[in-house]
Amino acid sequence: MAVKLKGKKGEKFMSCITEQNNLGDLLKYEASNLYSRDQITVAKGQNLKLGTVVGRDKDDLIKIINLAATDGTQTAIGVITSDVNATETTKAVIITRIAMLADHAVVWPGNITEEQKAAAIKQLEARGIIIRKGV
Repeated sequence: MAVKLKGKKGEKFMSCITEQNNLGDLLKYEASNLYSRDQITVAKGQNLKLGTVVGRDKDDLIKIINLAATDGTQTAIGVITSDVNATETTKAVIITRIAMLADHAVVWPGNITEEQKAAAIKQLEARGIIIRKGV
């Protein structure tokens, strides 16, 4: 996105571009990508951003984690590797085991509490997914 700034007549400003996160911002280490990643199906209606922590529902579809749910999505199983706006069920890829992620690029539900986040982090750690302070 370019930003145009106004100044006094004759002043010149440099345009500024803001880049969205990419997989390199999120993923700091993984075992072979054939091991750390799985192809999955995202449930219809999900709009997931790169790095969103996800769970798997009883129909084997991926959704953003919902720690109050009882359909399986209360358990964090990984993070999505790209933006996905699933107007229909959509194939995508998640990081599901043996990886190190940068904390600033992990996307949590807006209503998650610190206690719930800590529980989800433990669930990810049990799968070998470690979230570290990133820069």
